[in-house]
Amino acid sequence: MIERSGYTASELLAVMSARLLMDGQCVFAGVGIPLLAATLAQRLHGPGLTILFEGGVLGPFVVPGELPPSTNEQRCTKRANMLLSITDVLLLLQRGYVDVGFMGGAQIDQYGNLNSSFIGDPDAPAIRLPGTGGGNDISSLTQMIVAMKHEKRRFVEKVDFVTSPGYLEGTTHRRDSGLVSGGMYRVVTDLAILAFDGVTKRMKVETLHPGVTAEQVRDNTGFDIWIDPEAKTTEPPSANELAVLNELDPDRLYTA
Repeated sequence: MIERSGYTASELLAVMSARLLMDGQCVFAGVGIPLLAATLAQRLHGPGLTILFEGGVLGPFVVPGELPPSTNEQRCTKRANMLLSITDVLLLLQRGYVDVGFMGGAQIDQYGNLNSSFIGDPDAPAIRLPGTGGGNDISSLTQMIVAMKHEKRRFVEKVDFVTSPGYLEGTTHRRDSGLVSGGMYRVVTDLAILAFDGVTKRMKVETLHPGVTAEQVRDNTGFDIWIDPEAKTTEPPSANELAVLNELDPDRLYTA
């Protein structure tokens, strides 16, 4: 159990994810932590950040306290630059206009492959999940940020199904398979920020969150993950970051 003072695990995920986004980027974001993080980044350091929703909305203004529960909800369209069809949204990806993809998943493996399709035997799955949506397109064509809870059942050596490709089997396998752009950029969890080795493309720890030890990360990871003995500690959420987050989500729809 990680002892935190003044913020929840969800607030930590949102703040750490927001810090990874830069002004001027176009971000394909889903609801939940991705939307909250993108909106937080806009308010704090990226006024020129453009949010893109799978439902066809480009550049919306997300009203504080009125976070949409779905990317197809009308609150997503307020003051938007454009309203497009889903086909046109995916064409923007294919044309290279989207910089960052941002989503989660039920499972992720050591090479950043995501599973949101099913858990268990494909012929008789123990759990059926929502499936890909635009997840495959997003992960195939953008730099990906993934936000998820750090648990051994989620961080597995090999996902049960590759819904959204990371680096596939590592090294040059992604590029060799025809995915010449994009890739996994960072994975943000409630324990650490994870990056990928430049050669092997295996997941590694970049920084540990306050109060987290290397042993706790290993205990909650289903594969051998490399951790630098000198790994730095992530700067904790500031009072200002948490205040803006609370303004955006006062009812704690996403941050409870």
